[in-house]
Amino acid sequence: MGARGFFITLEGADGCGKSTQVALLEAALVARGCEVVRLREPGGTPLSERVRGLLLDPANAEMVPECELLLYEASRAQLTRQVIEPALARGAVVLCDRYYDSTYAYQAGGRGLDEALVRRANELGSCGRVPDRTLVLDLDPATAFARATAGGADRMEAEGLAFQERVRAAYLRLAAEEPERVRVVDASGEKDEVAARLLAACADLWDLWG
Repeated sequence: MGARGFFITLEGADGCGKSTQVALLEAALVARGCEVVRLREPGGTPLSERVRGLLLDPANAEMVPECELLLYEASRAQLTRQVIEPALARGAVVLCDRYYDSTYAYQAGGRGLDEALVRRANELGSCGRVPDRTLVLDLDPATAFARATAGGADRMEAEGLAFQERVRAAYLRLAAEEPERVRVVDASGEKDEVAARLLAACADLWDLWG
């Protein structure tokens, strides 16, 4: 690898298998000799993890969409400046379970906030940092929702299946708008099959590393 790192994000509706796939992708990259920094959103720093607690706690059901949006962006800005940018500067591969595309899908697609407003907020919260590759794990919404809520639901999951369907539709719109950066990956089947699809969707990035 050269001096510049790569920033790869995994996205998708709740229950699509992101957490499992981030771990498998990390293992594959470590086997290639890469330094990997694995993160999640919201979270990834002590401050951002505290914000995560506020966002996902079902007790905070009164939280309005605008407050939700700003909390996500605050958490993201802290993570970007404190962890992501330093890691990329030293040549690491940053793998993040969600980033600003989640805010587009959930707050614009799911909540119905103005898309232009959400995009402007994302630019601020990300400090202008754009992922090199975004992998959207796509799974039937009913299947994903059943998986996500099998052990109970957090505040976002409690919004229901129709909400998750709107989220998925927003991800698919995003992939159509930005095909070079955003790749949709079939998340059905065995986990190793899905992992192979994710690696293939990043093949052009691997080629850059030589």
